[in-house]
This record gives sequence, C-alpha cells and structure tokens, in this order.
Amino acid sequence: MVGPNYSTPEAKIQGGWKKHHGVSDRPSTFVDAAWWRQFNDPVLNQLIDTAYRNNPSLQSAGVRILQARAQLNESIGNLFPQRQNLILSARSNVVSNPTDFWTPLESGQNFLASQALLSVSWEIDFWGKYRRQIQSDRSQYLATLAAYDSVLVTLIADVASTYVNIRTLQERMRVTKANVLQQDKGLKLAQARATAGQVGQLDVEQARSQLAQTQAQLPALQDAIQRSINGLGVLLGDTPAQAERRVAGGGRIPTAPSQIAVGLPIDLLRQRPDVRQAGLEAASQSAKIGVEFAKLLPSFSLNGTFGYSTGSESFSLSHIFNWQQTLLNSAGSLVVPIFNYSRLINQVRVQDASFQRAILHYQEVVLNAQREVEDGLSAFTQGKNRVAHLQTAVAAANNACKLADAQYQAGTTDYTTIITAEKQRLAVEDALADTQGQVAIGLITIYRSLGGGWQLRAGGDVVSEATKQQMSSRTNWGRLLETSRHIPAEDPAAAAPTR
Repeated sequence: MVGPNYSTPEAKIQGGWKKHHGVSDRPSTFVDAAWWRQFNDPVLNQLIDTAYRNNPSLQSAGVRILQARAQLNESIGNLFPQRQNLILSARSNVVSNPTDFWTPLESGQNFLASQALLSVSWEIDFWGKYRRQIQSDRSQYLATLAAYDSVLVTLIADVASTYVNIRTLQERMRVTKANVLQQDKGLKLAQARATAGQVGQLDVEQARSQLAQTQAQLPALQDAIQRSINGLGVLLGDTPAQAERRVAGGGRIPTAPSQIAVGLPIDLLRQRPDVRQAGLEAASQSAKIGVEFAKLLPSFSLNGTFGYSTGSESFSLSHIFNWQQTLLNSAGSLVVPIFNYSRLINQVRVQDASFQRAILHYQEVVLNAQREVEDGLSAFTQGKNRVAHLQTAVAAANNACKLADAQYQAGTTDYTTIITAEKQRLAVEDALADTQGQVAIGLITIYRSLGGGWQLRAGGDVVSEATKQQMSSRTNWGRLLETSRHIPAEDPAAAAPTR
C-alpha cells in the first residue's frame, strides 16, 4: 500500500501533576467507575442515569456510530468487483411487406432475440487505494465511538455541575431568607425604640432600607435557580416542569471527598476520549494520503461478461428460455493518468496538509487536557482553603451581629453598627455557600478532565430501542442495529498508550 503508515504523534506530557494537599498521584479508581457516586447524593445519581438514557445529543452521537459503521462496510465492499450488472434484454425484428406496411413478410424474415448477461468489472487494489480507504473509514468509525464517549463524559459533568449550581443557589436563597428574618427583627426593634423615644426616625428608615435591599436579592436568586433547572431539563431530555419536579424539596450542596487520586498525566492518553478521538482522526487522515497517492499510479482492471442468448423466428415468449448460445467475454485494462497529473498531485498535497493539521490538533488536545486537570486541581484545593477561612469569617460575623444588637439595645451605639455587621454577615455567608459549590464543581472539573464516566456505556448500546425501531421502519438495516454489529468487541481505549 502506497502512502504513509500511521504512528501516534508525539505530544508533550509532563511527568506528574503539581503537588496539592489531599491529592495523590496513585492510579485513580473513580475514573474507571461512576465517580459521581463519591458525592453520596441519590438525586444526582438518578439525574445522571436519566440523562444517559434520554439526552438527545448523546443519542445523536450514537447514530453517528451507525453511520460510520455503514460507511466502513461500504468501503470493504470495494475489495470485491466494484461493478456488477445483470442485463436482461429482448429485441423483436419484424420485416414488413413492401406492398402493405401492416402486413409482415413470411416468418423466416421475423425473429425475436433475447439475452441474459452478467457484467462484472473489478479494479484490482494493486496500490492499496481501497485498503487505505478501509483504514481511513475504520479509524473514523472508532473516532465516532470515542466522540460518543466524549459527549458522555461532558454530559455527566454538565448534569453534575448544573445540579451543584442549583443546590448552591438554593443554599444562597436559604441564607438570604435567614438574613431577611434577622433584619426584619432589627426593623421591629428600631420601630419600638423610636416609639419609646429612645432613637430617632433615622434608625427606622435605615433598618427598612437594609431589609428591602436584602429582599431584592431573592428574585434574582429565584430567577437563577429557574434558569438552571430549565437547562437541566435539556440535559435530561425533559421539559422544565419535569426537571423541576426531579430537584424539588431542596437539598444540601454535594460534599466533595477530602482525598482524591488522579494518577499521572500519561494516563490521559488512555482515559480521555477526546484524546483518543483526535488520534484516530489523525490516523484516518493519514490513510487518505495513500488513497489519493494511488490515483497517480496506473490502475489495473478485469472486465467480464457471461450469459446466454437466443433467437427465434416466432414471437412466442417461451422461446426466451430456450437457450441456444452461451456468451463469455473477458478482458483486462490498464489506465495510466497522464494529463491530469497536476490535479491529482494537488489532491495528495491537500490530504497531507489535512493530516498535518490533525497532528497539531492532537498535540493541542493533549496540552489542553493537562491544563484542564491542573485548573481543576487548583480550583478544588484552593477552594477548600477558602472555605476554611470563610467558615471562620461566618462565625466572627455572627458574633459581631450579636454584639452590635446587644450594644444597640443598651443604647451605646447607633443602628449603623448593626447595618454594617449584618451586611458583613450576609456577604460572608453567601460567599461560603458559593465557595462550597465551587469546590464541588472543581472536583467535577477534575473528574471531567481526567476523562472519567464514559465507562457507563460498558455492556450497553449507544442507540436506544426506540431510535432503532424508527430507523428500521424506514430502511433495511439488516443486523447492523444489533449491538455486536456496531460496537467493537475490543474497546479501543485498551489499545491507547498508557504508562
């Protein structure tokens, strides 16, 4: 076979991850299983299961696998005679009487000729043009499987992130409502003291303003919650109303485990589906160079015709099957491209440039994968540090509010002190809830960037039974819709480089 033989492009991979507290480089286990179960949240588990079964984008990625498998089967068919025609013909010849056009001459002047021929043309794959195309389509087929896995990894992470965001917003809503209650008590206290003549109306108006500002935050939080629920519905393949019922009743922000294992950067070549996809797409493009290069060289073809022919003086249709002569014709041909060399060589150059782009894309994907892991590790560990400081700040803010309230009731300070203390408490409590959510999302980012979650499809199919029924009702798919016919027996991830 002419053209280059593919080998995995070299990519820059660091030896280990930056050291973080609570993170080890021992081989990770969660990326080979359902990592989201580390949060111990039954609602989250149910949401991910629903998204896996119903998400339209994931189903679309599964159908692309069927499409690529059918394309591969078509390419394999080119190894056999490319043109196969069955020709059936019948020809009647009638010689009319020159004196009367409508009256035929004697039967000896009239006859019926019929033929049944099988015509075959086979271009020998001398230079590997068709075999290179099979290589290209096989790599593209496996790339669609990796693309499905990549969509699945993204889907799981998006569902988890959206769910964490909903729970975080709900917690921020709870914190804001709690502060509204406290500030309402402060307003009533200021009104009571103003009625008693202990303070002026200024304290009442300041308390009322502070309460209204805090209450104004509730509609924005409710809107953000509803928007997140609506987005969750799309991921689940549900309506917004169905998605809202799934997360009704509230719940805590999922808590991340204190210790995680992330393995080594080299593991990304096996674990991340998008890295595998980029490598397979490069392999597919490499084979296309050989396909185009073979078109520059002479092609050899075998042509043959086999069949039967008969002729009869009568017009009886039964004579068609009275074979009197066997026809056999065979020939070989050699086609040498001469005058279109420039066009063909530029096609080779086009494919070579596309291959080089695929190599660079693969290297970029590997670099981005390492960046995403480091980003997730930083967000996770630094977020935990921030949570610890904010917890201290929340405790101090609560004490400050108690002291300010006591001093105000004793008449040793004005209401401005209470306002300042309450603003600080709301700010740090809101920041704590938000940061706790960011820690969980940071861990989700780590799981996502390590490529965990695609193993969920193991033992299952990539296309739902409902989709199969729709497709089979329109087109004869034969046995291709069977799982074993479009999912390779050996997972391509097993052949990817690893440490």
